[in-house]
Amino acid sequence: MSSLSRRQVRLRREYLYRRSLEGKEKVVYEKKRKISEALAAGKAIPTELREEEGELRKLIEYDGARHAAPGSLDDEYARTLRGERLAKVCVCTSRDPSSRLKQFAKELKHMVPNATRVNRGNTRVGDLVDATRRGEFTDLVMVHETRGQPDGLVVCHLPLGPTTYFTLSNCVLRHDIDAPPPFSSDAPPHLVFHDFDDGKRLAKRLKTVLQCLFPVPKADAKRVCTFYNAADRISFRHHTYERDGPDVHLTELGPRFEMTPYMIKLGTLDQADADVEWVLRPYMNSAKKII
Repeated sequence: MSSLSRRQVRLRREYLYRRSLEGKEKVVYEKKRKISEALAAGKAIPTELREEEGELRKLIEYDGARHAAPGSLDDEYARTLRGERLAKVCVCTSRDPSSRLKQFAKELKHMVPNATRVNRGNTRVGDLVDATRRGEFTDLVMVHETRGQPDGLVVCHLPLGPTTYFTLSNCVLRHDIDAPPPFSSDAPPHLVFHDFDDGKRLAKRLKTVLQCLFPVPKADAKRVCTFYNAADRISFRHHTYERDGPDVHLTELGPRFEMTPYMIKLGTLDQADADVEWVLRPYMNSAKKII
């Protein structure tokens, strides 16, 4: 194993350890919140917390009034969301792509600002991830196909992950749309996320994954990318708009497609042994809605 590979393994282990600590902090925070609410309302302490009440009260006193919920410890996403790290995306295809898949990758490249499309050739996944990591890309987006029809999309966040897997359906390319208008600019678009309830952990996670592919837009941007969540399927639409007094006129730019997430791994695309954060098991879910 090379020194670079050993370093990536070590960094990933440290990162997962920090995430485990964050989970413990969230558990303690929830316990303190329940104690504080019970005391403020004059209600009895929850039965499951009575043995820990004394210790939790001390923690609440030490924290004072400033004990807030711990934020997400996804270091790389946090830096991107704060604007400390500019989104830089590499778009590529699976091996031996068809002309339609190449066109789809090209359209994704034009849609996402600060994106670069590369011809993969026979490059292995491990070498591809190492190259994009050395190039200081924030994300690697890979599209797959079946019989010439795009049907898969993988978003690998660099340098440590996670990697999110989607299936694609009803994919309509830009040149399939009747008389599509030319791109006015490559300025970052406004993002619209519908029904990504912050109370749902998976929906919030997917929103962060998709949001961090795009830089922060300017107020006068005319492009809009919409992610519409309905029945566990994310519909993507790409429009430009013009204001005419109180009216707003939308013009579809394309492409458009439906996305269905089915797995999130805590690692990069080349790490086959990475821990699985979430996986879709449709025949085991007791409830229909997962996002």
